[in-house]
Amino acid sequence: MEQIHVEKEGFVKRESTQLPELAGVALRHVERIAIIGAGTMGTGIAIAALDAGFHVLLLEREKEALDRGERRISDHYTSRVSKGKISAALAQGQLARLQGSIDWQLLAGIDLVIEAVFEDLEVKQDVFRRLDSLVRPGSVLASNTSYLDLDKIASATSRPSDVVGLHFFSPANVMRLVEVVRGTATAPEVLATAVHVAKRMGKLPVIAGNAFGFIGNRVYSAYRRQCEFLIEEGAYPEQVDAALESFGFAMGPFAVADMSGLDIAWRMRKSQAATRDPAARYVDIPDRLCELGRLGKKTLAGYYLYEAGSRERKVDPLVTELIDLARSESARPSRSLADEEIQRRALLAMVNEAALLLAEGVAQRPDDVDVVLVNGFGFPKREGGPVCWARKRDRKELEKDIDWLASLSGPGFVRGNLAYLWEGED
Repeated sequence: MEQIHVEKEGFVKRESTQLPELAGVALRHVERIAIIGAGTMGTGIAIAALDAGFHVLLLEREKEALDRGERRISDHYTSRVSKGKISAALAQGQLARLQGSIDWQLLAGIDLVIEAVFEDLEVKQDVFRRLDSLVRPGSVLASNTSYLDLDKIASATSRPSDVVGLHFFSPANVMRLVEVVRGTATAPEVLATAVHVAKRMGKLPVIAGNAFGFIGNRVYSAYRRQCEFLIEEGAYPEQVDAALESFGFAMGPFAVADMSGLDIAWRMRKSQAATRDPAARYVDIPDRLCELGRLGKKTLAGYYLYEAGSRERKVDPLVTELIDLARSESARPSRSLADEEIQRRALLAMVNEAALLLAEGVAQRPDDVDVVLVNGFGFPKREGGPVCWARKRDRKELEKDIDWLASLSGPGFVRGNLAYLWEGED
């Protein structure tokens, strides 16, 4: 059984042993992996697979995109050699197992396909329709989707039992975490094979159920949403980021949004718009920034201003004015917020969402939530994760805190059953 222990310093430690639900399940043979999409994510996955000894086919639709991806992989190994991290012979051996192509007929000889294309349901479904006729029966079909419905992706094939989610985190050749997503029809041997492949790549696999955002993005979305409430109420992005970085987060939520690109979450919100509760509290400040073309570091402007080639973020008076205007239009009273309240509300939002995920069965164990948040989202290791943080609080006081959070969050807030956080605790 995979277990996670929190040592006295608070660090999360996982012992990699057999997952009980996969005990005795036969694995499918995987030596040849195809990765569809030669962008940043696809090439990162390719490097991880090459480093693990797999033969890799990198596929693209257009030659120019393929050439860029192959150069990115070649440059990675050249850099590793120049820094003395690996030998030239080893780098040459890794690259010898890489084949780049725009000929999708080569998929016929592949054991595992990992789709890493644009995060759009129709685009991914189109890829899986093509896979259905090109990939041999028995091959595993994986999607790297970070929040889309895996079952809808699998519905584009005639063999949904062969489909599984393999959500790598960027940069995929560096980040250890992989969410292995089980669809409604995913066969046990397909799930077990995906876990095995992730482990062979040196990754830390966590099994997640198929729900919007899976474990990590679902919890992080609740955290980010609460932080957006905070700036609507009176804080500014630089105060929220500073408060959470002082708590121990690697980066505050608005700095993270700028780094990853504001358009990613914008696209996610648009995909949810039709099903969003119209009475739920919604902060449109991020949308206003995107509408101005402020998409983060890649456009040198998001919540902050940036200079090309510099990591420094600068407060922008235009953003301050935009937030002030949004507050006045919301008719919500503005007030001064202490750093302690910022930290407390952000953490409680994570804790509440973790309880909801556990109740829904999206996360199998409370500790899985902590592993995902610590290893994929910069949650401070010394705190052990949001569930670990919650377990160190008095339970009655924690219940009152969640009630307080609900009163501040307004319509649309769904309260979790905190009892799920203590399931399986010794």
